[in-house]
Amino acid sequence: MTQKVIIVGGVAGGATAAARLRRISEEVEVILVERGEHISFANCGLPYYIGETIKDRSKLLVQTVKGMSERFKLDIRNLSEVVNIHPEAKKVTIKNLQTGEVYEESYDKLLLSPGARPIVPPIPGLNENQTLFTLRNIPDTDKIKHHVDANNPKKAVVIGGGFIGIEMAENLVDRGLDVTIIEMANQIMAPIDFEMASILHTHLKEKGVKLILENGVNSFADNGKKVILSDGTEIYTDMTILSIGVRPENELAKAAGLTLGERGGIVVNEYLQTSNDDIYAVGDAVEVVDYINKTKAMIPLAGPANRQGRIAANNMMGKNEKYQGTLGTSIAKVFDLTVAAIGNNEKTLKRLGISYEVVHIHPSSHAGYYPGAAPISLKLIFEKETGKIFGAQAVGADGVDKRIDVIATAIKGGLTVEDLTNLELSYAPPYSSAKDPVNMAGYVASNIMEDELEMTQWHEIDEIIANGGLLIDVREPMEREFGFIEGSINIPLNDLRGKMNELPKNQPIYVSCQVGLRGYLASRILTNSGFKAINLDGGWKTYSSVYGSNLNKNVETTTNDRGETVIENEIKVDTVVDVTGLTCPMPIIKLKKGIESLESGQVIELHVTDRGALNDLPAWSKNAGHTLLKTEQDEKVIKFWIEKK
Repeated sequence: MTQKVIIVGGVAGGATAAARLRRISEEVEVILVERGEHISFANCGLPYYIGETIKDRSKLLVQTVKGMSERFKLDIRNLSEVVNIHPEAKKVTIKNLQTGEVYEESYDKLLLSPGARPIVPPIPGLNENQTLFTLRNIPDTDKIKHHVDANNPKKAVVIGGGFIGIEMAENLVDRGLDVTIIEMANQIMAPIDFEMASILHTHLKEKGVKLILENGVNSFADNGKKVILSDGTEIYTDMTILSIGVRPENELAKAAGLTLGERGGIVVNEYLQTSNDDIYAVGDAVEVVDYINKTKAMIPLAGPANRQGRIAANNMMGKNEKYQGTLGTSIAKVFDLTVAAIGNNEKTLKRLGISYEVVHIHPSSHAGYYPGAAPISLKLIFEKETGKIFGAQAVGADGVDKRIDVIATAIKGGLTVEDLTNLELSYAPPYSSAKDPVNMAGYVASNIMEDELEMTQWHEIDEIIANGGLLIDVREPMEREFGFIEGSINIPLNDLRGKMNELPKNQPIYVSCQVGLRGYLASRILTNSGFKAINLDGGWKTYSSVYGSNLNKNVETTTNDRGETVIENEIKVDTVVDVTGLTCPMPIIKLKKGIESLESGQVIELHVTDRGALNDLPAWSKNAGHTLLKTEQDEKVIKFWIEKK
């Protein structure tokens, strides 16, 4: 029986393991050695303390040394560092960072939970940069917040568009700074695919964030006041956040002769044992198995680290519990939107040569007739032959978290896309629809599996048209006034049957609509009439999230970058049209009817929840000759004031 365990590192993995060890046994001696002052803190909440959403610093401290020591009868040695492991002797060398004392401590089992540290590349001028920060722990947080509080900076550059970078950008904007994000890839948020990230790109720009993609930092100058990019662009800043990723703290493991993976992660087996049976490892420092594709991966997330800490504690005390791998379920707040992902994205599957299918749907977060419904862009990736779910991604103002959580649970339960159609999920108008978005994604995917539906993707359709393909837009003509795919022809769905004699049967007919639903109906009409019909997955909404509206071309904006006319006097509203929560084409139909009911010079106030209107309405108003007077956002509802020409 294990008598003595030493844990290296606290926070998610180490602190969880320590508490679990005590719950298993009152006799086992547990020593937790932590290099920093704090053993358990809410590292995921650090950006929100800097942004002052969280105002009380003490709330970041999940457990204090005193509180945890007393409750769990632990020997906690913070401000101490394990500087060496002696596996053969089963001892570690510990240095007290306050006194300088160095001593040895024996163990029966050793748990490594050192975490990962921010990557800091050798950029010229970095050492002279006096306002460069990384964010990993409480001291880092205090430094950043003190700088913002004391120096009142006006401009900030965030290098890296991952979770920390995006959350820091939002919180610095909340503090009143002008923020520029620099990302070397062609998108932010690597766990999601490009078309889903494009929704976030647009939203960041709406919030005043300058986004520079496919560019890197070449050097710093003027003690960090100037950031010089790879293409020579110079950006002036009062502070810089470096958040390009993390690398595992593996020095102890390497020096002890433990096996490391290709990317430096500590190699562990399914019981979380390292290459030495008496040494376990958990958290951001370990190499895990990707739950979906079974390859080795580095996935630094708090949830898996907590779970690993518990499992390692069980196994050190004689149990044989297996860690099943990491799904990579993740979520982030990006201003007014939520983005979440689960499993593998298209980039990963392509790299591994795994065949897959994709569906995009754009349902409402709850019943459209109940106030506050907001659209969700939901992407499901699966295997056509078996229905195995590879992954999912979602972006929206509401309801994103629970949809991704349901799909995460489905994956762990071995459910297929067909099983998603049979899930009985809770429904009442304020919370969902009778057919939940997860059900709907399952229906569309099942149609593909049963060869009832053939899809083409947003990145394929332009080339298809350029090569002579026929694309029929089955939306109403008025919907096309807000944008359309160039080269498409318009035959409204209700007119399609009467126009089929004009269509060729010797070539595929591609169909599109606003979100894919009417395109599916059109494809069934055509297929059942002897045509080969292929639907554009996700419709105009997915396509335009990447390419924008073609109406924006050659359209001069008015006095501000939202296309609004600056006015001094109070706006007199003649009619209010509320289309919040409604699905296409009803918002456009109601807007057109509202405009038509007005006299020239009268004003309509429009309420919507579809964020695409922020791009489409200014261009449409300009093209139609109307004047967009004002735009305002009130939580999920976006309000427009438009004066009729």
